[in-house]
Amino acid sequence: MDIDDERIKYVVEHTEIIRPPKQSLATFGTTNIGYYLLTVPAYTELVKDVAETAVREGRIIVGRPRIVTPYYLSRLEGFSPEAKRYFELLIKTQGRDAPGLFYSFRNEPKELSIVSDNLPAVIDKLNAKLDKGGDPLTSIIKGQDELWDVSLLKFIYEITRSSLQDNLTQMETRGLLDIDTKGIPADAKARIEELFGRVARGELEPRELKDELDRWGVFEEYQDRFFNIFRQRR
Repeated sequence: MDIDDERIKYVVEHTEIIRPPKQSLATFGTTNIGYYLLTVPAYTELVKDVAETAVREGRIIVGRPRIVTPYYLSRLEGFSPEAKRYFELLIKTQGRDAPGLFYSFRNEPKELSIVSDNLPAVIDKLNAKLDKGGDPLTSIIKGQDELWDVSLLKFIYEITRSSLQDNLTQMETRGLLDIDTKGIPADAKARIEELFGRVARGELEPRELKDELDRWGVFEEYQDRFFNIFRQRR
């Protein structure tokens, strides 16, 4: 393990979710999670008798989880050759059509402030503030200053892991995990229908719809309907 791996491992092990969200991630909609990421500024190690806490405030926007398969993942762009080999391994071990959930996240940082107080005291004040405000999704994370974004990624991983079973159960109840003879989950077919509607209304570029059809390997099945959109626009 090289030095960078060691640093990341240290940050992950020393990141603590002080106040997790009190609700699971939404199964059929977007989840908006506020966070306070608290760290002890690295420079305080060089200054005696200084009690300061860095407070990074922001929001994590979690898109509606989508059902995907190893085959679908293997056709996504932007992944390294190593990631592609991992997807190929999933196909061999799990089968090309084994359903799983794909989550999308967007971080929207707001501001960084330095508070003249020690970290436990800041945690207490924030907890009191959130208890009074009543927001069940705003969270408090105790992280490491040097690699604070790794601390945030651990938080994202943990909230995803804790929501996974609930999301899967709700989707299974609605039959969205069902796979047809071509290996397409019911949830994916519903998403394709949604994309067709958005393209027809001019809300989405046709290329995005075609890319989704190509990822599932079903463009030929839908091509007449796809090209008919352009005929209707004439």
